Amino acid sequence: MLVTRSLSKSYALGATPVPVLHDVNLQIEQGEQIAVVGPSGVGKSTLLHLIGALDRATSGEVILDGAEYSKLTSDDLARLRSRKIGFVFQSHHLLPEFTALENVLMPPQLAAHGDSANGRALALLEKVGLAHRLHHRPGELSGGECQRVAVARALVNAPALVIADEPTGNLDGEAAKSVQDLLLSLARQQNSTLIIATHNLDLAGAMQRILRVHEGTVTSGNDASSR
Repeated sequence: MLVTRSLSKSYALGATPVPVLHDVNLQIEQGEQIAVVGPSGVGKSTLLHLIGALDRATSGEVILDGAEYSKLTSDDLARLRSRKIGFVFQSHHLLPEFTALENVLMPPQLAAHGDSANGRALALLEKVGLAHRLHHRPGELSGGECQRVAVARALVNAPALVIADEPTGNLDGEAAKSVQDLLLSLARQQNSTLIIATHNLDLAGAMQRILRVHEGTVTSGNDASSR
């Protein structure tokens, strides 16, 4: 389970603090699928970065499976990210010098699970339709194929939480739908909590719950069209 308590984040603009998020209280159950919606610049990515332990809150708390982020060292947070959280970003962020299979194997190697992960990586690449592209590097793959590799990489450690920030934003309609369907299906199979920031109404509408970010606050609902 993921919980935030009075979560707030401000950034410094010179000597002046600029608030981005204020007093965010959430409870998200294991396996739940959540869309985060709202106009550009309102704090959707900031919320994901705080939940994903990529940034520290100004005040308040994030708790994932009992681990309170504010009480963890930077090394502890890095271990938590590598073992419990998978990330998919708008740009796939694959390492260009490595093959599709090698990119998918990066998270288990960082989490010291590399010896047992090869079979899982191969199975995931087959599920995302890339069994024939295992040894191709990102420069030899299409944008949609690269993003499917990124989905496999995010899920290879069977993380408790998968965070996706505009994962279909750089893709055309058919490729976006393919990545969307794969991400939802694979996260569901692994019972991973899935949180996606998106402007895509179809993707948001496929999720179980909608979180709207507006003027630093986050509200919960179910109607994607009112974002």
